[in-house]
Amino acid sequence: MASLLSETLFDVSAQAPSPSKDFYQLIVTKTDIIWRWWKISLRSEHRDGKPGELIESHQDFLDDDTVLFQVNLVFGKNIVEYVRNLCQGNFDYLERLPDPLLLHIISFLDLEDLSRLSQTSHKFEKLCSSDELWEHIVESSCDTVTPEMRALAAEMGWKRIFFTNKLQLQMRIRRRRQNQESVPDEK
Repeated sequence: MASLLSETLFDVSAQAPSPSKDFYQLIVTKTDIIWRWWKISLRSEHRDGKPGELIESHQDFLDDDTVLFQVNLVFGKNIVEYVRNLCQGNFDYLERLPDPLLLHIISFLDLEDLSRLSQTSHKFEKLCSSDELWEHIVESSCDTVTPEMRALAAEMGWKRIFFTNKLQLQMRIRRRRQNQESVPDEK
């Protein structure tokens, strides 16, 4: 499982809360925490401030209340808790699996579980709403998928095709056919 871990475990950057314009970056590697900052100010006394960087081991970071406070201030307590878990070796292996493999696994879930999984993280929300997944779901739940349905799915999206009732779908396909017939071929 350790081979699933890249050198950089986590990388996040953001601007500090208002009224500050300062910019911060937090990088978690397998061995270190890198905390970077760029002071951005219109005040003359702060114009000469140079960017800074602090590199600490995981344990030093966990023991450094000042940096933990700053990270909490900029990124919030959820990020601090997530980084603490990473520093303690609690990795999220499922999130690190390649998307095609995750899509294959997700395709075996029923709709209720798919809905719940999509609420767990941004990555799973994106995967659970992906056209690739919903194309697979439509293909496995329909007897046949016609070229007209594929063309309509390219316009509407496969998820919307799945949740559109048969009568509405037939009506849309019929309208699409009529529109194509009414447009003369350009030669």
